[in-house]
Amino acid sequence: MMVLFWRWLFVGLVLLPMSIMGRFVVEKNSLRVTSPEKIRGTHDSAIGNFGIPQYGGSMAGNVVYPKDNKKGCKDFDDFGLSFKSPPGALPTILLLDRGSCFFALKVWNAQKAGASAVLVADDIEEPLITMDTPEEDGSSAKYVENITIPSALVGKSFGEKLKDAISDGDMVNVNLDWREAVPHPDDRVEYELWTNSNDECGVKCDMMMEFVKDFKGAAQILEKGGYTQFTPHYITWYCPHAFTLSKQCKSQCINHGRYCAPDPEQDFSTGYDGKDVVIENLRQLCVFKVANETEKPWVWWDYVTDFQIRCPMKEKKYNKECANAVIRSLGLNIEKIDKCMGDPDADTENPVLKEEQDAQIGKGSRGDVTILPTLVVNNRQYRGKLEKGAVLKAICSGFEETTEPAVCLSNDVETNECLTNNGGCWQDKAANITACKDTFRGRVCECPLVDGVQFKGDGYTTCEASGIGRCKINNGGCWHDARNGRAFSACLDIGGVKCQCPTGFKGDGVKNCEDIDECKEKKACQCPECSCKDTWGSYECSCSGDLLYMKDHDTCISKTGSQGRSAWNAFWLILLGVVMIAGGAFLVYKYRIRQYMDSEIRAIMAQYMPLDSQAEVPNHVNDQRA
Repeated sequence: MMVLFWRWLFVGLVLLPMSIMGRFVVEKNSLRVTSPEKIRGTHDSAIGNFGIPQYGGSMAGNVVYPKDNKKGCKDFDDFGLSFKSPPGALPTILLLDRGSCFFALKVWNAQKAGASAVLVADDIEEPLITMDTPEEDGSSAKYVENITIPSALVGKSFGEKLKDAISDGDMVNVNLDWREAVPHPDDRVEYELWTNSNDECGVKCDMMMEFVKDFKGAAQILEKGGYTQFTPHYITWYCPHAFTLSKQCKSQCINHGRYCAPDPEQDFSTGYDGKDVVIENLRQLCVFKVANETEKPWVWWDYVTDFQIRCPMKEKKYNKECANAVIRSLGLNIEKIDKCMGDPDADTENPVLKEEQDAQIGKGSRGDVTILPTLVVNNRQYRGKLEKGAVLKAICSGFEETTEPAVCLSNDVETNECLTNNGGCWQDKAANITACKDTFRGRVCECPLVDGVQFKGDGYTTCEASGIGRCKINNGGCWHDARNGRAFSACLDIGGVKCQCPTGFKGDGVKNCEDIDECKEKKACQCPECSCKDTWGSYECSCSGDLLYMKDHDTCISKTGSQGRSAWNAFWLILLGVVMIAGGAFLVYKYRIRQYMDSEIRAIMAQYMPLDSQAEVPNHVNDQRA
């Protein structure tokens, strides 16, 4: 009894400050009544925290309020009731009253009876709350995991309006819309997962571990492609200052009561302590930080899944030695991780865990994180079952239209609405071009960009190529044809598409261009010896006998042997002329060289002896004049 008393005292004292300061935000989807007219309009509904909400989509259905088992706490088979919609009819959305049993049990019984979704009407006038899963026990664990239909809570007054309309015999049609449940401002989704390394907390821990293992592949694809930014978080509590020295706080907390976790087995006398969980949570945070520094944040998913498999509490391997073995196998730096973790016995703040406590407090549109596990997508808390397909839908709904990665448009997640009647958008079947773009929320009709050419129009009835290069796309809407390996187009891209029939054709250039018979119109082969043959887009001329047709001159010339001899004669005449010119040039050159050499020699000799043409030079050496 003393252990039980301390356990409840510890939990109560630790959680009380968080609940007083906490701000819980209910995540809503839009519920629109389409008929009858008297209650037509849009209303809020709070998404249940189980089942699979259709994030990014919507569901139209017919609301049914059962005559018996109105709270849905018993199996509807006991009352002979079925809510399965006949083929071609709208899905059945079952309206139930709050009270007497768990929300999840109501939805489970409705699902078994064939309902496609459930609305639970509140029994008191109050702000909307989130329908959560029950505390784990053997009976609830059997059905909570198997709930797949969406559910939502509606206010009491609105629930009464729905019941009154059904009672009056009106057909009540509503549209549940989750398309705006997650903000989608740009081409990257930021999401975070609030989790725990404890594997002995029952069904929720088992669900958490299964989800991390199943979702790892998709998460790493999104992260490696730069489509998402993921951050793991871990909830921590603190021990009131007056109890930090107590045995209970010491066993559940580190850093002198600043960071605590509940005892895994809920028994202080055996097994692992809460502080063991806090230390491993801290280690997993530091694994993420060190991996992020190496620009490989997705390694966190590998560490967490490997640690779950290799180091479970049940096998008494939940310890530092086993954790370090996993870290080494992933090539991470153990020293950096240990430095990041710091000293758990120090009487100081741990910066990593302090940051986690600050992040736990709600900011903006996001409320405080009070439920484990919790997924937050684009700062909006996810509601529903943590299941790979459901979570991937929620993340994909966070991308701006037409920016979703391929994994979001796979058959496992989304159907391609462009496959049926081209989504009702414009298309050019001949050129295999369409304005239909499949997105996660549905198709959009948007004129495409093809081979650098932008089409413009409303996307529904018209799309026309614009800008340079338009002739590459379906010939700019002009006439074109191909025959016998030859192709012609009337498209001219000269600052603006102009449809003009090419040479050899005549017509409007848009719908038709007809071949011109150049032979009949006497535009070709006019020489006397010529004969003309019309071809598609052109013509052929030939000459009679041994004559050869010269197209440039529109004439015929001889192609016999005499023509060859004449060519050789011309060749020899040209060659002889070249030789004669070269010989003459050589003689001139030789004459001028000789003349130049003679004048040079005569000048030199004149320095030593008079030449015949010069007078005798006086002897200056024997001159005796005073």
